[in-house]
Amino acid sequence: MVDMESMARALRLTFRQSAEGLIIEESLGKRATLCAISNGNHFVRVTSRNADVPERMIQLSSTPLTAQSRIYLPINQACRLLTLWLNRPVEYNEATGRITASLKAQDIVESVATIGLIKKSEEQGGGDGNGSQNKSAKTVITGIDVENRANGSIITFMASGPLAQAALLKPDTEGNIYFSFDNASCDVDALTKVYKSGMVRAITAKQFPDAGLQFTIALDTRSSVINSVDFQYNKKNNSYAIYTRSNADVEAIRIKEKEQQIAQVLSRDVEKWKLNTIVLDAGHGGKDPGAIGGNGTQEKDVVLNIVHDLGTFIEQKWPDVRVIYTRKDNTFIPLHERGKIANRHGGKLFISVHCNASPNHSARGSEVYILGAHKNQAALDVAMLENAVIRNEADYQNEYKGFTEEHLIMSSMAQNAFAKQSTTLAQDILQPSSRKVVNSNRAVRQAGFMVLWTPSMPSALVEVGYVSNPAEEQILRDRQEQAKIAYGIFKGIQIYRKNYETSTMASMNQ
Repeated sequence: MVDMESMARALRLTFRQSAEGLIIEESLGKRATLCAISNGNHFVRVTSRNADVPERMIQLSSTPLTAQSRIYLPINQACRLLTLWLNRPVEYNEATGRITASLKAQDIVESVATIGLIKKSEEQGGGDGNGSQNKSAKTVITGIDVENRANGSIITFMASGPLAQAALLKPDTEGNIYFSFDNASCDVDALTKVYKSGMVRAITAKQFPDAGLQFTIALDTRSSVINSVDFQYNKKNNSYAIYTRSNADVEAIRIKEKEQQIAQVLSRDVEKWKLNTIVLDAGHGGKDPGAIGGNGTQEKDVVLNIVHDLGTFIEQKWPDVRVIYTRKDNTFIPLHERGKIANRHGGKLFISVHCNASPNHSARGSEVYILGAHKNQAALDVAMLENAVIRNEADYQNEYKGFTEEHLIMSSMAQNAFAKQSTTLAQDILQPSSRKVVNSNRAVRQAGFMVLWTPSMPSALVEVGYVSNPAEEQILRDRQEQAKIAYGIFKGIQIYRKNYETSTMASMNQ
């Protein structure tokens, strides 16, 4: 590295420090020129106090560095810069460690005096139509798009405004590309990005005070060797595209990409089939009390408490499972709306909790139902009792006019995809549920419950006991017993979830 102030002093050039860096002035010739070197900027600007002398922009292959308020350049770069600027040879002999320089301007072969010359043309600078450059016209880089390919990448810089003078420096030893624009700007924060995958790891934008703009593009050189880097300007859409190419086993990359695609699909499928949302439906509510016991116990109050307890158990034991309630207070929700709530929230299970009632006050026990045509009169009676709530709904004649035996069959067929899972869910709920609380289990049944009509997921309706039975009414109205019933239902769901997710994952891994 060489100190540029010392080089200027040796060549009898004047210099001064500025806010941007170092300004060196050459005044031996007829037309005095100034060379402005900025720290970290690949471009060196050469200007003149004489308006007739065109401006030049000379690109460096290495960025200037600052140490102890001095600007340094690699010695070969410093000699090249001075040769191009002064149009006289400045050479470094590595064998002797000496620099030789002419103090007079010479005509070097293929004169270097025009290298980096900024042409006064409309295309280059947004001219005014008379051949003079519009200095106020500036290119604005508006966006960056990175497209990864099997053997490289395409990095496109979208622009507005006139064509800018751009320069590309090939990757350095760390795999960084430097792409610079003269008289350009951008939103530095918006266009500084980090990429999680692909050849391009990061792009960093840097704006210089002299309207220079530089993008540092960090490439991933650990997994591939960069063969070539070049760029093209597309006049049609005013964009600058950098093409990077690398040594790559294209077939191996395609196989890897295919494996990644399959892994992504499997990951989405796993998320899709995870039992991560459970919808809990407390029957009746509001103006509909449901079944009423001999001591005035109302079904709507009992089942709301049980559902709240059940939801609490789920949230405490499974933080990854979301609980959706069709109602959380004493609100009347139409039957058809309950299933829609479940569907809107992407429910994976729908459980509706009710209390039973019968003219026979000795009837007792818990029952779990799934949607289907009733197999006996008792199942039909329970369904009709629960479905009677629709008379509390506004315009129920039109809302439920299609509820016929034929529609029940059609709905059951639509639920066929979930019939086996619904049956398993119902059986699992019955196993550990309120057997100690309610002495008789009455097994899984099916009937045409309207509340099970709409949910597009495994669904079950749990009758936790008979409020019409005096003994069971006493149990059902007890707050501690309600919590026990809720925990029994939770244990059933726990068995179902374990078996379901195990079998689902096993089928996906086959």
